[in-house]
Amino acid sequence: MAEEPVDRTAYVGRPSVCRHCGALVGADEMFCMQCGAPVRFAPARESETRRFIYAIFSRPAPFTIIFLTVNIFFSVLMALSGGSENYSVLVAYGAKLNALIDRGEWWRFVTPIFLHAGPIHLFFNMYGLWVLGPYVERLYGSAKFVVFWIVSGIVGVAASYLTVRPELATGRLTSFLFRAQDAPSVGASGALFGLIGVLFVFGIKYRRELPEGFKRAFGTGMLPIIIVNLIIGYAGRGFIDNGAHIGGLLSGIALALIVDYKRPGESANFALFWRALQVSLLLLVVSSFYMIATHFSAPPPTIENAVNKIKMGKGGVEAYVEAINRGEQAFLIAFTKGDAQAAEDGLRALDYAPYLDDQADQLRYELKALLMRARALAEATRNQARSPALGTERENLLLAFESWRERFKLWVELDGHRYGITLEPAPNGRERS
Repeated sequence: MAEEPVDRTAYVGRPSVCRHCGALVGADEMFCMQCGAPVRFAPARESETRRFIYAIFSRPAPFTIIFLTVNIFFSVLMALSGGSENYSVLVAYGAKLNALIDRGEWWRFVTPIFLHAGPIHLFFNMYGLWVLGPYVERLYGSAKFVVFWIVSGIVGVAASYLTVRPELATGRLTSFLFRAQDAPSVGASGALFGLIGVLFVFGIKYRRELPEGFKRAFGTGMLPIIIVNLIIGYAGRGFIDNGAHIGGLLSGIALALIVDYKRPGESANFALFWRALQVSLLLLVVSSFYMIATHFSAPPPTIENAVNKIKMGKGGVEAYVEAINRGEQAFLIAFTKGDAQAAEDGLRALDYAPYLDDQADQLRYELKALLMRARALAEATRNQARSPALGTERENLLLAFESWRERFKLWVELDGHRYGITLEPAPNGRERS
């Protein structure tokens, strides 16, 4: 049997006791003089582990607590606005929605990191942050932790944005990564997967200098967590945003490959750079939620709204119907009064409409196209005198709108019962959903 190599420098000048026969072993002896067993210096390794743990875990982890608090705070606000699982509330508070990002709402790459759809979603992500956050923050320092969390979260949202590809979400394997519908997406999972990626690389990158327990816990010790979560993601494909998870994981891995951790007793290198980057990213978060506040369209956060939600609720079907009705009203105002801003408001309402089925979504897109034509017509009428071309466009647009109304009415008659949608006569005699 090969002899175990030992580190004599860790035990120089200190006597020990043989673990095999109990005889006293001199400080400079490599082997027990009584039984010949090699001297194992586990106590030295244990002492080294204790020193490492104390040096690392005596550091504070304030931003783990701050991020926990911010996530819980926004979940409470959303609950008071009508529910954190309510489609309209999710979108109003900053959920990722490709249609709105395409309209220039860049802040939706940032805000979803701090939002969650329901208390269960919040609990699991915040539990993960509570467990993993202090490790990363104490190993790397608060500034780098903030960078890891926000950058991984943004990359996760960007990956979610890029993987909304209906044409690719067809098979069992491709539907794991790609999504067929542009649905609101929120959650800190991308950022959390980023922390998992950081600890995975940390354990491998520094395996030669870490105490034994840390080698087992991190590095390959993170693989079961990664594999189990990917399996869960595959089982929940179409519901779980796997693009965000994988994007965050790869981002954390990439960051940890190029960023060093703060060793015990080591002064931080490039501290000013990391502080500046930390402050810049925090300002980005603040400015993103400022943009949400300026575009806010949900009920204000009050106890009354929360109670009303519990009593009656407002689901995706009702939000869809409301968006269609607002789109129709906006079209009529833009068409009859030449109000381009009304058309713009209607377009925004339709962007918030949830997905019900393919036909309902097609009708929404068609109404958006009609509103765009009505807006262009209103602007053209305002900027130039009436012309035969404008008159022809008005006639064609009205015919197109009436045709759309008939198709929408047919959809309600055939499929509306699935969602509890009916057409009711409006005061002017026109049917409304």
